[in-house]
Amino acid sequence: MTSSARPLLNRRLAEFGTTIFAEMSALALSTGAINLGQGFPDTDGPEEIREAAVRALRDGRGNQYPPGPGVPELRTAVTAHQQRRYGLSYDPDTEVLVTAGATEAIAAALLALVEPGDEVIAFEPYYDSYAACIAMAGGRRVPVTLRAHEDEGRFRLDLDELRDAVTDRTRLLLVNTPHNPTGTVLTREELAAIAELAVERDLLVVTDEVYEHLVFDDAEHVPLATFPGMRERTVTISSSGKTFSFTGWKVGWVTAAPELVTAVRSAKQYLTYVSAGPFQYAVAEALSLPESYFADFRADMLAKRDLLAAGLAEAGFRVFRPSGTYFITTDIRPLGESDGIAFCRGLPERARVVAIPNAVFYDHREEGAPFVRFAFCKRTGVLEEAAQRLGAALST
Repeated sequence: MTSSARPLLNRRLAEFGTTIFAEMSALALSTGAINLGQGFPDTDGPEEIREAAVRALRDGRGNQYPPGPGVPELRTAVTAHQQRRYGLSYDPDTEVLVTAGATEAIAAALLALVEPGDEVIAFEPYYDSYAACIAMAGGRRVPVTLRAHEDEGRFRLDLDELRDAVTDRTRLLLVNTPHNPTGTVLTREELAAIAELAVERDLLVVTDEVYEHLVFDDAEHVPLATFPGMRERTVTISSSGKTFSFTGWKVGWVTAAPELVTAVRSAKQYLTYVSAGPFQYAVAEALSLPESYFADFRADMLAKRDLLAAGLAEAGFRVFRPSGTYFITTDIRPLGESDGIAFCRGLPERARVVAIPNAVFYDHREEGAPFVRFAFCKRTGVLEEAAQRLGAALST
């Protein structure tokens, strides 16, 4: 044991303890609760993609270090996907980087592009790794709050608030759409305004688009890189886990202009260097699945969204029906509650269901205090049972 009075943990990380996901998952185990907290499916993805991974293992592809930028087959599949879906043309040799999931891509991008004192604007509530990665880079996070509009049943970005947040110290905008945890999908008009601001103020942009294939109703996913002046300043991040239900494989990617990819790779090579060799070959095949796969996947998740949303409303929550992702944000105030953290800590015992308090994704904790997030990426029977438990427990 050191005798130094200096704390062991780097002070940049002092505010970050055990993640809320670990805490709530432990509660799920100890109480036998249904875990609708952490966002992972409870079924595997397509059988043919699992078999592709097995085939790669048996054929000796990827069992040793793959190339630093990623295997050529996956880089080519990523560029074909971007071209086919969005009309974005990238060079697989210089404009694609494969990462250990989107989380590493975000970390590498921020470590590469942000210096101490730089300001990074992120929309709160935000995925919890954003704050930690900005801190590790020495940056200063500047939250812009997505606010609940009950009349619309959605959370919305205030573009004036975003413009006011930009200063001479702003280096980068960190944009997540479809947005976790609120389920908001930024509109084409909102994205155009963000693009104009980034060009006007000469800002870099990192976009987290891991839920790009999970948009519902009339929403559409439009990559920010498609807007005028944005391709050369945008680092676009996505991954296979959410789209193909193989979250444990941790295969993500970056697409960007060569100089941006070079910068991100300079940081990434000292994080994992490479990862998921055989799985990269399988994901290359997954990206080439027919459109029917993506349509069926969306339809299945839409049905699950509607099932859980109806159950939550019946149990007394105010439900913000998401336009994307596989999370539903609810307001607990109609239940006579106002502290989401306390509510979620008590819910496993009370209803044998686990949820996540949105407040942990805010700098302005009071803004997120009454909101609670549920994941609907589970089997139908599990969602039905969770809804029944919540209804029985909260109506008494």
